[in-house]
Amino acid sequence: MTFNKHLENIKTYEAGKPIELVVREYGIETKDIVKLASNENPLGCSPKVVEAVGKILTKMALYPDDSMVNLKNALSARYDVDSQNVIIGSGSDQVIEFLIHAKAHNGSKILMNSITFAMYEIYAKHVGADVIRTSSQEHDLDEFYKLYQEQKPEIIFICTPNNPTGDALDAQKIYDFLQKIDKDTLVVVDAAYMEYAIIKDAKKKINVKELIQKHSNVIYLGTFSKAYGLGGMRVGYGIADAKIIKELYKLRPPFNITTLSLEAATLALGDEEFVQKSVALNLEQMKRYEKFAKEQKIDIINSYTNFVTLLLGSERNSTKIANQLLQKGMIVRDLSSYNINAIRVTIGTDEQNSRFFKLVTQFL
Repeated sequence: MTFNKHLENIKTYEAGKPIELVVREYGIETKDIVKLASNENPLGCSPKVVEAVGKILTKMALYPDDSMVNLKNALSARYDVDSQNVIIGSGSDQVIEFLIHAKAHNGSKILMNSITFAMYEIYAKHVGADVIRTSSQEHDLDEFYKLYQEQKPEIIFICTPNNPTGDALDAQKIYDFLQKIDKDTLVVVDAAYMEYAIIKDAKKKINVKELIQKHSNVIYLGTFSKAYGLGGMRVGYGIADAKIIKELYKLRPPFNITTLSLEAATLALGDEEFVQKSVALNLEQMKRYEKFAKEQKIDIINSYTNFVTLLLGSERNSTKIANQLLQKGMIVRDLSSYNINAIRVTIGTDEQNSRFFKLVTQFL
């Protein structure tokens, strides 16, 4: 059987190993496994969400409200935009897929950072588009603009804060960059970790209403998978000019978000106390990682997310260390697939982080 030729050059996305797989492969009891690989909220999700979703479990037999009116209205109120400026996806990943299929095609050019979220390239290759990458490890918008002038891409991805490195751009730098981009080039501002960034540095916060009013070619992406603790519910969103959203809706399948997911996301958005508790814990524990890296003489990228990236240098091997940790029940993300010798570690609870420090010290 033959398949589309462009599939030959697509690598399967490498997700963090699930706890269940480690139990099967290494015979470690579930209670002894710590997963710090997928940037999940170590506090779980809001107790209010758990209680409310539990009450509507019988609705699993029913199709969800495909208008998603409650969640769209809640997001509209949060960002002070109209509901026609909002699209909901099964994770922000799905909105990225819509964007690429709506704008790119075989031979299109898509510009992104040298190290960034892997799904941008995977979805680009779905349509046969060419990927243009910067040379700099962190987002350098001067280099982005130079490549934009030379390559004339149809889509530009700006991931801030960036996954998997954790660095973030000041909002003003993004605004200045957008002023120089023509209106037929789609610019995607992927801000999945923004809730963590703004508590650390207010200059990272993007005014979404102003962004889409001034730039009809820009879409802002957010998610409920991180600070809101709903990774398993798969809910993300895009906010943009109504004309962009209208085109994306032509690609959206019906009922792409479950009944339980819609309820969970809507309620999670209303529990700001839980989100603030989560980001405050994250910032407090991040300082421990910074201290640890200094003590161990390891370079660490200044992170504005709920994870840290530890650069291991030439004397250590990220794959070896990640595997050694895995055999001890500690799951972290090896970044060798991104061509950097580093491990990405989700910032967990005080206890989880202490265990990581104790274990990884044995292998450094």
